[in-house]
Amino acid sequence: MPDTVPAPAQAASPQLALTIVIPVYNGATSIAELVAALEALTIDGGHEIVLVNDGSRDDSLAVCRDLAEQACVPITLVDLSRNYGEHNAVMVGLRQARGAHVITMDDDLQNPPEEVERLLAFAQQSGHDVIYTYYDEKRHAAWRNLGSRFTNWVAGFVIDKPKGFYLSSFRCMSAFIVREVARYEGPFPYVDGLILQVTQDIDRLLVRHLPRAVGRSNYTMRRLLRLWLSMFVNFSVMPLRISTLTGFALSLVGTIGSLVAAIEALFFAPPAGWASLMAAVLLLSGVQLLILGIVGEYLGRLYLTANKKPQSVVKSVIRTAPTLRQTGHPSVRLRGRA
Repeated sequence: MPDTVPAPAQAASPQLALTIVIPVYNGATSIAELVAALEALTIDGGHEIVLVNDGSRDDSLAVCRDLAEQACVPITLVDLSRNYGEHNAVMVGLRQARGAHVITMDDDLQNPPEEVERLLAFAQQSGHDVIYTYYDEKRHAAWRNLGSRFTNWVAGFVIDKPKGFYLSSFRCMSAFIVREVARYEGPFPYVDGLILQVTQDIDRLLVRHLPRAVGRSNYTMRRLLRLWLSMFVNFSVMPLRISTLTGFALSLVGTIGSLVAAIEALFFAPPAGWASLMAAVLLLSGVQLLILGIVGEYLGRLYLTANKKPQSVVKSVIRTAPTLRQTGHPSVRLRGRA
C-alpha cells in the first residue's frame, strides 16, 4: 500500500476584503497623509492597514504609533529591529495580512490612494491571482527609471516574467498568493520572484504616478544593485549557465586565435603582437574574475542561508481597532514582541 501524504492545513478564512501593506522607511513627513487618505476609502467588506517600520532613522515610528492610536480602520504596526530593505519589510507585512486581497504600496504618495479602490475592484472582477500596475510616465529620476527598465528586461529571462509586464511595487495579490509567498524564509527575498514561482495568472492595470511630494527617494544605487542581485542570483541558475556559455565561447575564440598565430608563425612573418597579447590577457582575466564573482555570490548567499541569517527581526507589533469616536466600540490595542 503506498504511503499517503497528509494534506496541508486549511488556511483561516480572510477576515476583511483588503489589507494594505506599507513598508515605512524615513517616511515621517508623508505617512500620516497617506494613512488618512487610505482610512477614508470605502471598501465593501472592510479594510486594514499594515505599517512596517523598517528601521527608520527619523521619527516615523512615533508618527505611526500616533496613527495607530487614532485609527479609523484596523491598523497593525510592526517595528523591525533594524533596516532590512523594502522586500524584507513587505514579507513581514504579508504575514500580518488578514484580507482576501493584499495591496502593497510605498509610503511616498507617488501612488494616489484613490487608485487602491480601482486596483482592488479590477482584481475582484478579473479573478486573477496578481494584478501589477504600470504607468504612462514614471516620475522618478532618469537614472532610476533606466535601472528599473534594465531590471525588468533581465527579469524577462531570469525569472520568466511575462513579456510586457512591469514589476511594480504597487500590486494586488490574492490571499492564496500571499500565503504561498510568505512561506519563504530565506534572508534574500525578492517578492516578484516569489510571486512568479507560484503563478503566471497575472494581469496589469494602468494607474497614475505622481511626483514625489516631499523628500527624496530612499533608493540609492547600492540598494538597487542589492535588489537586482537578489532577483538575478536567488531565483535562477541563469547566471551560471551564462558563465558556462561564456567559457565555451572564449575557449572557441582562443582555439581559433591559437591556430591563426601558429599559421602566421610558420608561413608568414610573425607580428610584434605585444598590444594584442595584453588586450587578450586583460579580457580573459576580467571574464574569469567575473565568473568567479558570480559563483562566489551564489556560495556566499548559500553560506548565509545555511547559517540562518534572519530575513528580519520583529521588535514589536501593535494591533489596533477603530477608536470609540469612530465606531462606537472601545479601541482594542494588542502588543506583541518577537
